[in-house]
Amino acid sequence: METVMSWFGEVKNLLDFELFKSGTTVFTLWTILYLLFFLFLLFYLTGKLKIWLVEKLLTKMRLGARQALASIIRYTVIVIGVLIILQTAGINLTTFQVLAGAVGIGVGFGLQNIVSNFVSGLIILIERPIQIGDRIEVGNIEGDVSAINARSTTVVTNDNIAIIIPNTKFITENVVNWSLTGKDVRFRVPVSVAYDSDLKKVVELLEEVARENPDVLAGPPPSVRFVQFGDNGLNLELRVWSTTLTHRKATLISALYFAINDKFNEHGIEIPYPQREIRFRTGIPREDTPELAEQAVHGADD
Repeated sequence: METVMSWFGEVKNLLDFELFKSGTTVFTLWTILYLLFFLFLLFYLTGKLKIWLVEKLLTKMRLGARQALASIIRYTVIVIGVLIILQTAGINLTTFQVLAGAVGIGVGFGLQNIVSNFVSGLIILIERPIQIGDRIEVGNIEGDVSAINARSTTVVTNDNIAIIIPNTKFITENVVNWSLTGKDVRFRVPVSVAYDSDLKKVVELLEEVARENPDVLAGPPPSVRFVQFGDNGLNLELRVWSTTLTHRKATLISALYFAINDKFNEHGIEIPYPQREIRFRTGIPREDTPELAEQAVHGADD
């Protein structure tokens, strides 16, 4: 028994060993282990809390709103939890004044991007210009929003590639949100036909192609616009609305082009290709070039 008590005494002395001192607060090995354990537990439990809020408690709300509210609640609990853990560990928060000043200098130099991304993430979660599941375009990236985090947002492209975008991109740059105003999106399909084509027949065929496609909405109905007289043909534009292929516009446009090509071939509508007319202009050789004049005369005699 004495051996066990002696062993516990040695462990206690080891845990109470003073590592460093900040102001009136003494940091021991026990303090460090206490902080690491409870901070890890705090972040783990708040992560589980966020999942429970999204999947159980807030199910009546839209997915994007659930994610935003759950994230804000999690960050709030983390801030409060960190303060409580520091207090229960016997750490006087006033001892962090010097550290806060150093962090402030660090923010001014090296951490400004992290802070700006974090603040941008909070703005996105509160204002909700983008939400989970939205189809967006930012810069040259197009895809579906799969996650909105404090520092970055994850976008999954049609190639199933996840791209992590800093949140400041959504605040400082133009963002195209295909889903913000609804799932119905209009697509424009440019078409060109030869100048001698019957435009009324062409319009009729294009509208027929659109109506036959199951992914094109009947209302608003498809329409055709005469855009301009092009260099090689008459340029038109087929305009269709779709809900099912909003996230895969290339698939819809490709299907329409296949159908248009088949329909035009069936009815003899020509799709023009670039043509150029070249004219050669000849003149009478000058008198000061007798060789050329003689060649021209011999050529005429032949």
